[in-house]
This record gives sequence, C-alpha cells and structure tokens, in this order.
Amino acid sequence: MKSHSNPNRPRRRLRSAAAFAAAASVAATVLIASPAAQANLPADKPATTMPAPTPGFPLPTVHTQEAFDPAANFTSKWTRADAKQIMAQSNPNVAPGVNSMSPNVTMPEIPKDFPAMNDDVWVWDTWSLTDQNANQISYKGWDVIFSLVADRHAGYGFDQRHWNARIGYFFRKTNADPAKDKWNYGGHLFLDNTSIGNTEWSGSTRLMQGDHVNVFYTATTFYDRAERNAGGGGIAPDAVIAKALGNIHADKNGVTFDGFQHTKLLEPDGKLYQTKAQNAGFAFRDPYTFEDPAHPGQTFMVFEGNTAGDRGAYKCTDADLGYRPGDPHAENTNTVNTTTGSWFQTASVGLAVADNKDLTQWHFLPPILSANCVNDQTERPQIFIQNENGQNKYYLFTISHQFTYADGMRGPDGVYGFVGNGVRSDFQPVNNSGLALGSPTDLNLPANNPSGNQSAQQNGRQFQAYSHYVQPGGLVQSFIDNVDGVRGGSLSPTVKINFAGGITQVDRSFGKNGLGPFGYLPTNVRVGGEGLYK
Repeated sequence: MKSHSNPNRPRRRLRSAAAFAAAASVAATVLIASPAAQANLPADKPATTMPAPTPGFPLPTVHTQEAFDPAANFTSKWTRADAKQIMAQSNPNVAPGVNSMSPNVTMPEIPKDFPAMNDDVWVWDTWSLTDQNANQISYKGWDVIFSLVADRHAGYGFDQRHWNARIGYFFRKTNADPAKDKWNYGGHLFLDNTSIGNTEWSGSTRLMQGDHVNVFYTATTFYDRAERNAGGGGIAPDAVIAKALGNIHADKNGVTFDGFQHTKLLEPDGKLYQTKAQNAGFAFRDPYTFEDPAHPGQTFMVFEGNTAGDRGAYKCTDADLGYRPGDPHAENTNTVNTTTGSWFQTASVGLAVADNKDLTQWHFLPPILSANCVNDQTERPQIFIQNENGQNKYYLFTISHQFTYADGMRGPDGVYGFVGNGVRSDFQPVNNSGLALGSPTDLNLPANNPSGNQSAQQNGRQFQAYSHYVQPGGLVQSFIDNVDGVRGGSLSPTVKINFAGGITQVDRSFGKNGLGPFGYLPTNVRVGGEGLYK
C-alpha cells in the first residue's frame, strides 16, 4: 500500500467524530478515541532483508523481542555489540567526505537553498496534534503542529536557542497544498510567565473530549540565561515533566488556544532516573504519551532519561557489551572499564504510567531501554505500534547524535529504532544495529558536533537534519540544523521510511528522489468536520 506516494495529494481518510467517543468519568480529560487503543496506520514494507554479518566484526546481541509486563523489572539493552553493527554495515573504502552508510538508512541530501519556515522565529523540535494512537488530528478543517521556537531577532545566536525555547504552534487548512501553502504561525502556545519553569522543551499534544488539549512538555529552568546568551553560563538547569490542560478553538481565520492549567507530573527520583545532583548534565525530558492495546484503560509515557547514579560511578557490565560467548571480536569488560571512559554514557528510555483518568498523577516504571556504555542521549522517544502478520509489533523510535556515542562507537545523527512484542520487550535493534535513518555521514572520520569545529573532509550534510518525528505511514519529519555550513531553524523536507520485521528502508520513490515537501505533517483523522467552524 503506497499510501504516501504522492505527498501533494493528502489522503482523505474519513472517520466520524462519533467513532472517537470514549467512556470515562472525567469529561474534561477523556480522549477522543475508539473504545480500545489500536495499532498505528502501518508503514509500507521494505524491499530489503536484514543485513548479513560482516567479517571482522562482532555479531550483534541475540534479542528475543519477548514481551514482559510493563511493570516488570526488565530493561532491554542496546549493547556495544549491537551498535558496532553500524560500522560493520558502513563502507570503509569511500573517499573522505562521501557518505559511507547504506542508502537504505541514509536521508537524501537537503538543498542548500532551503526556505525559511518563518522569518521571525527559529523552529526545531516539532510534533502534531494527535490522539492516543499517534493518529494526526485535523481539527475542524485545520492541521495543527507544535514546535520549539526562539526569536531570530533577540540578539542571541542559533545555538543559544535552547535556553530561550518556547512552544509555538502553526496551522494551515487540511486541504492545503503542502508544496506551496506555508504554515501560519499562531505564536506562543502558553501566555508569558505561566508555564512551569522559564523555558519549554519538547513533548506531545493530545486532543481530548470537549475541545480540550493536553500538552505534555519538559519544563526547564535556566538560572543563567542572560549570561548564556552573552556566551557564558554553565549552571545546570532544573527539568521536570509537566502537562497543561487547555482549550482549542477554530474559526474561519484559524486556530487559537486558551485556558491552560499547568501541573507538574514527574521529576527524576535518583533511583531509576538520574537527577541533577547526580549529574549536572542529566537528561529528563521529551514526554510522549500513548495507550497500549494490550493494556486497555492505561495511559503510558515514554521519555528520555539517564541511568540513576553519580556521574562516572557506573561500570560497564557484560550485558552492556552484549557479546556472544566465544566471539573472537568481543571486547573485554575490564578493558572497557579501565581504558575507554564508556561508563560516562548512560542513556535510557524511561517509562511511566498514569494513576488517574485526568492524567495528573503518574508513577515511574523501570526504563524500557538502556544504552549504558553505548550512548548518552536517547531523545524524543516514541512508541509506534503496527500490526504485522496478525501480531502487534512495538517500534521504539528515538534520536541521537554522533558526538554522544561512547568511546569505540560511531554512528550518525538520526533516528534509531527497536522492535519487540510489547511496550516492555527484549527489543531487537532495527537492521541489527539500531540505525534507522541518518544524515549523510562519513563514519570513517571522527565524530563532530554541529555547534563546534568540524572536519573539512567530512560530508557537508552530516548535520543537515535532527529531532526526527515518525508519523503514521512511516513519514519522518525533522528540522534543518546545518546544511554544508548554512544554519537552519526551519522544518526539513519530509522523508519516508518503510519498515517491517525489524528492517527499515528509505523510500526513494516518495516525493522527488526521496524528499517530500518541507514541513509535511499530514493528518489522517478528522475531528469536527472539514470547514465546520464554531
């Protein structure tokens, strides 16, 4: 089913609003949803097979994909043996600066003359108005997206945007031509000085019954913002996960929001998830909520975290390395722990479950994935459930940087994926490596940082896109960071990955040579009717 073969003709998948009525006691926060959570709109199947073992490299860890109870004390591991497959599947013989990765996992090159999405704000992490199944909602004839934004004219630079971030929103007609019609900027989602913290970072937004929305977001507080804007600073920010319940309105002129009430939901506990006191560079952000067909009536949240414990105190284990017994290419755990510094990389994907129907009370569950001794960031995680051969498969997608890998590891900026039989599984990394989609990179050269000095030999598109968001049908949205030295702050062309059976493949028949329209986030469920304004 090539459901997105023509990005200029959005699919018209009509569902009645009545089909999304849910039975729950708290009317203001009941989801517009079917009676039970469903699998996502599936992606097309890839026309490729799992990459074969490469001589000279260790074999990947054996993962069963077995599902466990969401509350079980089991955390799947993205191991060093898994991540070494990224280099095993990379070409060691390309000329310097040429992309060394397989075309199956390489994002097509973005043109250097990309358009600015908005002249007044930089735009980066972006997500859609959704339901609990990650369907993208058209509200009364308008498509709505949410982005982190920062003022282009405030005097600070593009790389200072992080501690000036606010959540903004954009809208355009559902029947708009994505190749021609620009997104309308609605401004900041929350009134000034009303959110928890002084900076707003990524999250997710769900449409609720009664024209309400729940915005789950990362509330960060920087104590040295002015100093940072001037080029200094360095005090670690506070970070908590919060939500805001508000109202959405639409008329012939567009979409507006009001009435937001903010609630702090979670802050790291130091037992499962690292705290600021344990590590000034801790990660605790990017809440993404969903329902699981296997556990009706429960709402879960995945988020980025770090393994609890003081920075530098962790020691890599045999399970973190993940080598098969007798593998001649395996590393020695003692050597890794004494010569590499890999114990500083302790990324995890956390899990929490709501304790009430209005989603104001939550408690932690153990992480569903750890990347200890592999990588230090597993940002913006998503759970994408699709039915394959009569069985629901759970794809965990996350994003990471090349410069956050541990010693001895190498990978591009991009999307990483894992598949299992439940929300807590012995997740198998997609393509046996975890790499699902990366910006063109020569992995034979040392890792770079998009904000720092870069090798003149490296591929100029190595940081072209980041903060990817996987949409129904396998469409992938991201923002432009650095295209051959030109800094971005606008949404990238949407690309499409086909995935099934733990294999992903870039669909180069989509759009023009694999690049769709800039900022293409099509809706697949309509609520309130098209052109119905109140």
